[in-house]
Amino acid sequence: MTFDFETGTAGGAAGVAQAPGCGDARALCVPATIESLEPVAGFVLGLGERARLPESSLYRLRLAADELATNIVLHGYHGEPGSITVDGGIDPGQVWVRFQDDAPAFDPRQGMREPARDVPLEERQIGGLGVFLAFTAVDVFEYELVAGRNVSTLVMRRPAAE
Repeated sequence: MTFDFETGTAGGAAGVAQAPGCGDARALCVPATIESLEPVAGFVLGLGERARLPESSLYRLRLAADELATNIVLHGYHGEPGSITVDGGIDPGQVWVRFQDDAPAFDPRQGMREPARDVPLEERQIGGLGVFLAFTAVDVFEYELVAGRNVSTLVMRRPAAE
């Protein structure tokens, strides 16, 4: 993967302080709070726009990034202090965004299940649908546990240059 650190929001975002312990000025590192979701979305949108992703691909990438970041904040850290590091890049054939956090180890794919279409909405089990929608929206979703850190990567293919 090729790194692209010309995001304009790397190292911090307007109105959001750099999270404690985040030293990589080439990545967006924010506290794991609801207030940090907006700068994360801005980072992802900026990357996708520079890569000239079609609007539909950009929307789907942001959907997946929003779902992942929200789940890290709400379910990963459970309201405890923490941080999320986001970086990304543009390769000739794809755009990728990587999320890293120190919340307890959790593979988001474990909560992903296809909706029970044959069950009425009011009888369906709550939870997991957002993960399914988000991660099936991107071309590739990868998760690994690296040195105790959750590392999730979203990939969108880029259309061939004209």
